[in-house]
Amino acid sequence: MGELTQQKLRKLLHYDEETGIFVWLVQTAKKVTVGAAAGGINDSGYVLIGIQGVRHRAHRLAFLYMKGYIPEGKVDHKDRIRHHNWWSNLREASNQCNARNTGNPINNTSGVKGVTWNKARGKWHVRIKINKAYKHIGMFKSFNEAVCHRLAGEQCVDWAGCDSSSPAYQFVRG
Repeated sequence: MGELTQQKLRKLLHYDEETGIFVWLVQTAKKVTVGAAAGGINDSGYVLIGIQGVRHRAHRLAFLYMKGYIPEGKVDHKDRIRHHNWWSNLREASNQCNARNTGNPINNTSGVKGVTWNKARGKWHVRIKINKAYKHIGMFKSFNEAVCHRLAGEQCVDWAGCDSSSPAYQFVRG
């Protein structure tokens, strides 16, 4: 079958851009049922679809189906949920932008990524990670001031459009 193209993909599967679900149009293997949803969710939360012995991530196939190419960089899920593959939830993103679109770490207690309480100083500590290194933004008495500085830091490093759903953005937006 060779390289997977948009034309070949559209002969095998139908992609519903509103639900993000691919459905088989032809039987390509014994386990494939025409009309059934294609693929399954792996341990990492991505939908994988096997085509001709190759497993493809459904969110990347969505780009091939809709645009005719698979992005060189990442395909980012705007809502951060890896199996939500509807078209309006997907966007092309650089590796750096994709990495920025993450929620709060598990151990975060402030509710805003990059804002932590420094008990010894009695202030909120703000930092931002840029290219795998943390940059100190400052220490602030009020939580609101700290969050505003965090958001300003995100905007200074051009995170706009990259992480408009950041916890700092959501907090300031109210």
